[in-house]
Amino acid sequence: MFQKQDVRFPVEGGIELSAWLFVPEHHNAPLPAITMAHGFAGTKYHGIASFAEAFAKAGFVVLLHDHRNFGDSGGAPRQDINPWQQIADWRRAISYLQARPEVDENRIGIWGTSFAGGHAIVLGATDRRLKAVVAQAPTIDGHAAGLRRVPPEAVADLEARFAADERAQLNGEPPEMQQIVSNDPSGPAAYKAADAVSFYLRPVPDGIWENRLTLRSTRWARMYSPGAFIDRVSPTPLLMLVAERDHIAVTDLALKAYELALEPKRMVMLKGGHFDPYLAELPSASREAVDWFRKNL
Repeated sequence: MFQKQDVRFPVEGGIELSAWLFVPEHHNAPLPAITMAHGFAGTKYHGIASFAEAFAKAGFVVLLHDHRNFGDSGGAPRQDINPWQQIADWRRAISYLQARPEVDENRIGIWGTSFAGGHAIVLGATDRRLKAVVAQAPTIDGHAAGLRRVPPEAVADLEARFAADERAQLNGEPPEMQQIVSNDPSGPAAYKAADAVSFYLRPVPDGIWENRLTLRSTRWARMYSPGAFIDRVSPTPLLMLVAERDHIAVTDLALKAYELALEPKRMVMLKGGHFDPYLAELPSASREAVDWFRKNL
């Protein structure tokens, strides 16, 4: 079994990130470790603690953190997503893990899902402290995915909203906000698909999450293309878990990116859509990740 504790560690800007640290019981030597984080506009309460528990039961120390501006972590404005800031913060999470007495600093892997799956690719390519990478349903190309999510006739209006938001911030106004998920096809929201609405609106503790994010988060997401780094992950071993019918981290973009990755690599296709790895496909997705980390850490 394992013990779970709340921890915090500092990142740039005088902010502290909140994390859960899972430590297997009855170990006599430093253990391999896995660093984890949640996807776009979620928190560590959104369906990924089960993966952390599976890794801890398999004998790994696990650090699962909330990105800045989300969940229990500090930072403002709340619900604001800058992918490159999240990546910089994640490097501090790796440093924090290396400093833990329970951890073998030379055997650390990374697991990321969805937007954080893209971060796992970028970090795997640019931080050689990581010895194994698991990218589950990863974001590959925000621009290409955005072209499919926003109808062509709506792009001009979205760009106008981006510009108006930028001008308003120059005048001292806070960033514009919009909903993360919505059933209203006419209202602005990051996601409107039924499976996204169902997943994001799952119960979480009061005050942890709200159904809104900054509009500029959408602009940054459309600018973010972690797949450009995929051929640089090698020689660090890369496992990609790809959902067969993913309309968010689009399946064909992931398959094309995998072809560009160099060895050592492995791809596993999971049934269902983007959120099924957290639900019906959780046993398969967690088992494949555990096997990969056992082999490479």
